[in-house]
Amino acid sequence: MDESSYWNLPSSHLLGSVPAVVNEESEASYGRRGGGVRGYQTLGPPTEGFEQQSQNNWKGVFSISSYTQYFDVDTDVVVNRLISSFYPAGGDFFNKIGANPDLYGLIWITTTLVFMLAAFGNCATYLIQKRTDRTTTWSFAVGYVNAAACGIYGYSLVVPVAFYFLLRYLGSNASLIRFWCMWGYSLSIFIPTAFLLLIPVEILRWIIILVAGTASSCFVTLNLTSYIGGSNDLRMMMIAAFLLQMALAIFIKVWFFP
Repeated sequence: MDESSYWNLPSSHLLGSVPAVVNEESEASYGRRGGGVRGYQTLGPPTEGFEQQSQNNWKGVFSISSYTQYFDVDTDVVVNRLISSFYPAGGDFFNKIGANPDLYGLIWITTTLVFMLAAFGNCATYLIQKRTDRTTTWSFAVGYVNAAACGIYGYSLVVPVAFYFLLRYLGSNASLIRFWCMWGYSLSIFIPTAFLLLIPVEILRWIIILVAGTASSCFVTLNLTSYIGGSNDLRMMMIAAFLLQMALAIFIKVWFFP
């Protein structure tokens, strides 16, 4: 019996039989190869799916919603991390934050420091001017706000990014969110320091800013050392971090409290 006769047998009288449904899509999935032999259609590589997934990942980097989890932090947690930043000798800040780094401290501390430097810097110049020459008229220096915003925001954002890419290049498993968190809390000591720099004694001002800068620099350096270990290349990075933090402290003193 020829093969085509099997396809012509009636099947409607069979109980539970379902007639085969062949649409155009299923027929198109089969092709004819030489000699009338049926073959399967070759599937193409799933490049489109991977490209779509890669695009979604890059969209997440620039999406605000992907960073909201880093602002979901309790007040008690922020206070404990602030207290830890005033005791740099521990070097266990990354252990304390665990798997829950936050960016709330970074935004809050830097913004507070910007306004305090601008306000207290103008207040310091007013006090000095009144002590030296009472006849001249004092005016508020708006440029202090711009200088504080550019200096503090730029430092707290750019420096962690630079260290992140350098450490990744050197083979360290660095985390940018953790670096932003740690560098943000390292600036908290400069908030009370800005108030103490109102003291109109120059030598005492330099002692205050150098002590605060040393404490902040040790906080950054010791925590980076405990986080990434220490080869010779990485130790040079630690020295660079210490010097950059000290440079920020000197910038605060020279620019806002001359």
